[in-house]
Amino acid sequence: MAGTALYAETLTQARPPEALEAALQAVERPLGALGTALRDGDSGGVERHAADLHRALALAIHRFTRASQQPEGVPPALRQRLARAAGQVEAQRECLARAAASLDRELAILMPTPPVAGLYGVGGHSARATTSASAQA
Repeated sequence: MAGTALYAETLTQARPPEALEAALQAVERPLGALGTALRDGDSGGVERHAADLHRALALAIHRFTRASQQPEGVPPALRQRLARAAGQVEAQRECLARAAASLDRELAILMPTPPVAGLYGVGGHSARATTSASAQA
């Protein structure tokens, strides 16, 4: 993770707009790589790039929050790029949620859960065995 340390060092030494630019680039790189890994079905790449993206987003949010509290604020072009990156993150999150739901449905078909005893069966009739507690003489 020397790259992450390099980002943090670069951001510390840079002037505010340059620090925001570096933070945004640090988000855009793993975001693009994550999209490629998702498209290619590379689960190892998805995990690695998602972790990198998580760290980069945390740093970017910190930097942009601090910059928004300064008199010069966040330049509009960088604000738009950050909004675009946030939209991409949301789209990838939605894609993963759909894939997970699809996988859950497929697994439910392949490995159905056995019925629980005591519930109603087909046609609304009890699935329990019918026995009488009365004794015949």
